Amino acid sequence: MRFLFPSFVFIFKIFGLLAQPVVPFVDFNNYFRVFQNDNFQTIEFQPILNYKAGDEFVAYIDNRENLRIFNGKERKDITNLNIKFSISDHLLAYNVGTTLNMWDAGKLRTLTYFVRDYVVKDSIIVYEDTRYNSVNVYYNKQTYTLYTVTGNLYMPTAVGDNIVAFKDNGGLYKIFHRGQITDLGVWNGEIDFKVGCDMLCFNDPTQRSFALFENGNFFDVESQYMQKYRAGRGFIVFEDLNGNLWHYKDGEKTELTNFSPSFWEVQDDMVIWAENNYVFSFFQGEKKEICNYIPKDYLLKNGVFAFRNISGGVSAFVNGKVQEITIQGDSEYSIYGNIVLVKLFNRSYIVLKDGQLFYS
Repeated sequence: MRFLFPSFVFIFKIFGLLAQPVVPFVDFNNYFRVFQNDNFQTIEFQPILNYKAGDEFVAYIDNRENLRIFNGKERKDITNLNIKFSISDHLLAYNVGTTLNMWDAGKLRTLTYFVRDYVVKDSIIVYEDTRYNSVNVYYNKQTYTLYTVTGNLYMPTAVGDNIVAFKDNGGLYKIFHRGQITDLGVWNGEIDFKVGCDMLCFNDPTQRSFALFENGNFFDVESQYMQKYRAGRGFIVFEDLNGNLWHYKDGEKTELTNFSPSFWEVQDDMVIWAENNYVFSFFQGEKKEICNYIPKDYLLKNGVFAFRNISGGVSAFVNGKVQEITIQGDSEYSIYGNIVLVKLFNRSYIVLKDGQLFYS
């Protein structure tokens, strides 16, 4: 793997700068409500058709089929047309026929009148434009063309929070990151990229090594292929051929376990894994035991691990501590920002925020 000249990049720590999350739910009266700033409030008294929520806002279709946004401060009408929409924690994209529009921090904008497919991530929107037969990306209030083809359009190989791996019309693999495009090389087959925020890792078929893209540079982390690997926010995790699990960040490798984990997962800022029926986490440089059993199901986001506890209810690991939210079986749960929302069988709700429980 070749080395490029180092360049400075500011790693944006999303977890530490989260705005107050907007936590949406539909209660037993079919009122559409949110929890924010330690309070519950009703947004719509009439039943809504559906909703999707990120960390900072919620988008929903009301009973008149209008698309609306509530950002924690005000409710805003977006369109009254029949639309499809997709959101991330910070961006909204919606199409009316072949017209692709977006919402970013209160501002509306049309990206193209000839969209086909598109994907929305934390900081970027990647979309196909059939007018120019191109694939473009919206990032930081600007649009960039990734590639233009003469044949059939195709979406990029991998899309992360603020990074894209793609193959151009000439078969050259490239990386888009923070408005810059860096060439990787030509390879006839497919490369399995794992992308997160500011990081991308892959098994390099040319050098037969395990490689990383960071700060505009490519370099080898290991001299041989890794059997499994993932990327988070500013770090990567990989499992070597001996089953050892490793964490890499800022040039430093840390062995997480040498017990061949039965499963492991990376999302945003946290790593979790299971060894000998114990579940552990690695977050902000610390390894901690979470529980001494394998949860039936779990969610991982923004440094929060919510999981099915041994009673069948819901517990969460937040800020280095495990807290039981409910022992009621089959409760549904979700994560918004660093808040856990639990839905009980009677459509009442419990919110876990900063170690405190709130009841709707």
